[in-house]
Amino acid sequence: GVVHRPILILMERDHSALKKMRLDDAEDSAISQVPAAASSSMNQQLFWSQWQLLDSILPTGGFAHSYGLEAAMQSRIVNNPEDLWLFLIQVLDNIGSLLLPFVYCAGRSPDAAAWVKLDQLLDATLTNEVGRKASTSQGSALLRVAASVFTEIQSLQDLRRTFLGSTSVSFHHAPIFGLICGLVGFDSETTQRAYMFVAMRDVISAATRLNLIGPLAASVLQHQVAPDAEKMLQKWRDRDVSEASQTAPLLDALQGCHAYMFSRLFCS
Repeated sequence: GVVHRPILILMERDHSALKKMRLDDAEDSAISQVPAAASSSMNQQLFWSQWQLLDSILPTGGFAHSYGLEAAMQSRIVNNPEDLWLFLIQVLDNIGSLLLPFVYCAGRSPDAAAWVKLDQLLDATLTNEVGRKASTSQGSALLRVAASVFTEIQSLQDLRRTFLGSTSVSFHHAPIFGLICGLVGFDSETTQRAYMFVAMRDVISAATRLNLIGPLAASVLQHQVAPDAEKMLQKWRDRDVSEASQTAPLLDALQGCHAYMFSRLFCS
């Protein structure tokens, strides 16, 4: 049949409106995909940064310290792998109670003013001179590495430039670690778990170099201790620095004896 012109006009209008709606939907979809793609890219970059901070190749000086294990072995407190297990659990418990609050508070408020107060408070809290020096040497090394690696974070550059050579801060490791993780973008739980992991890794590495266990046994031990480390994390996580406490004073005394040993492999 014959189609009248008014009907053709209406059909053309409907077709044009439908086409415009499709174009608008496509544009909206493309716009909505841009933030999603950017968010996905940021999450992926965060994973790489997280793994890099936990990588043993990062030159922070952590492997120069045994957390008192070398002194414990020479004092005959740690004599075998079973003793090492108990020693490691005590170290993790003490780190969780004493240092994890500083990591948590620094990561929760990653700014220079809050970090300075935390650094000064921890410097007054640590009574063991050997442990204090170990903390400051690792912290200053970590800041130097982070400022060199994460160049996109201007706050790290400014922090190092402002306080380098200053006598007002000591660059203790726990607050620096929390601050860097907070600036990089880690969530609070990941930051605290990462700190516990680094401590566990370094103690087990020290035991390997002291010939207390072999490399394979060290890997097995790290896997077996992981559930205990998680329990320590859940026990001490998300605590304010006002709750920081020493749970293993014997470890503090052992580390203090490190400076008086005749021969030693580690700095602490």
